Amino acid sequence: MPSLFATVLKRLGWAIVVLIGLSVLIFSLMRIIPGDPARLALGPSAPEEVVERYRARMHYLEPLPVQYYFWLRDVSKGDFGTSTVTKRPVTSDLAEFLPATLELVIWAGIPPIFFALILGVLGAMYRDRWPDYLIRFGSYIIIATPTFVWAVLFLLVFGYWLPVLPSIGGRLSMGMEVRTVTGLMVLDALIAGQPSAAWDAFAHLLLPALALSLGHTMQEARLTRSYMLENEGKDYITMISSQGVPRKTINFKFLLKPSVIPTVSIMGLDIAAIFGNAFLVETIFNWPGMSRYAMGAILGKDINAVCGVVLILGVIFITTNLLVDIVVMILDPRMRQSRSK
Repeated sequence: MPSLFATVLKRLGWAIVVLIGLSVLIFSLMRIIPGDPARLALGPSAPEEVVERYRARMHYLEPLPVQYYFWLRDVSKGDFGTSTVTKRPVTSDLAEFLPATLELVIWAGIPPIFFALILGVLGAMYRDRWPDYLIRFGSYIIIATPTFVWAVLFLLVFGYWLPVLPSIGGRLSMGMEVRTVTGLMVLDALIAGQPSAAWDAFAHLLLPALALSLGHTMQEARLTRSYMLENEGKDYITMISSQGVPRKTINFKFLLKPSVIPTVSIMGLDIAAIFGNAFLVETIFNWPGMSRYAMGAILGKDINAVCGVVLILGVIFITTNLLVDIVVMILDPRMRQSRSK
């Protein structure tokens, strides 16, 4: 059986190949869409000779493979070019907006994992009893309701009708400042020894993170319940039960680990989906994240910004899937054989 290190190394190699393929795809698409990138960058009033010099300097007159070579050379140095919308380096824009989205996704993706496991275990333990019925009924409603509907509902209820949480945009209340260290506002406030600012940042995060996480949490809870009930009929569980092992021990020691492996794999896809849903949620809550930045770049045909955002998201997705694979292979060493093929 391959070692964990060898399997991860092989997966990392494939991840690099996928990332290169993604860069080729997004670069080609952004170059063939209608619109002159030089004219978009300089504006409609720029003299034609200035535009021609810009085209030559940016290699827009070269064949597409040559353009890709120079673009990839600059990207490898951390230079994504200048945004035609913000008129700033795309790298600076990403450094400003990415931490806000990352913090939102972290709070929307990681803590709900524990709630999903707890609800899934409770549903399996109390099968066909009122806790199970309540969890299943709630999951049907929550999963069937789009994320943006929950976002609007939370904003109306907790932001306006019961003004217990911030309803205005931003990551902190007006007049409150925190020195940036990691870009994650709650963590930076704790590092700076400002617990009130940390709570304020968390209060701003709570509603959008909850709107993003609800559907995925209940979906993962249903999966955990389903796999626990499926594994409950296995022979080894029957043998353990016949030996008088307490039901609680069976659920948490023998059933949970094999049942949670498929759920962990789905969690990686869910985190990727959270990034997609963040576009609408960030707009509704006026959250200053990368999703709103990307939306503005797409509407403004900002080629450099769109390429930078897609590549960064690609790196995040690939890294997330790689980490999920590592967790799955640790939980079940037999998966190393299949993942190494």
